[in-house]
Amino acid sequence: KVHFLAHGKVQGVFYRKYAIERATARGLMGWVQNLPNGKVEGEAQGIESEVEGFLKDLDRGPPAAHVVRLDRTEMEV
Repeated sequence: KVHFLAHGKVQGVFYRKYAIERATARGLMGWVQNLPNGKVEGEAQGIESEVEGFLKDLDRGPPAAHVVRLDRTEMEV
C-alpha cells in the first residue's frame, strides 16, 4: 500500500481520471482527491509490481499534466 502526493500542474488536466483509469487497469484499489493547495493525493493498494508501475504512470501523468514531483510513502496494510 502506498500514499502518493503529486506536485505540479495536476489539477484541471484530468489527472485524477487518469489515476483511476491506470489503477483500474492494473487491478489496484484506493482513492484519489484534489487538495486545496493544487496538489493531488491518494492511496493505492495491490500487487507490488502493479503499484510500482502505477507510480510510474502517475509520474508521467496525462498529456496536459506536468508532474514536477511525486512523493510516495509506503504504508502497512
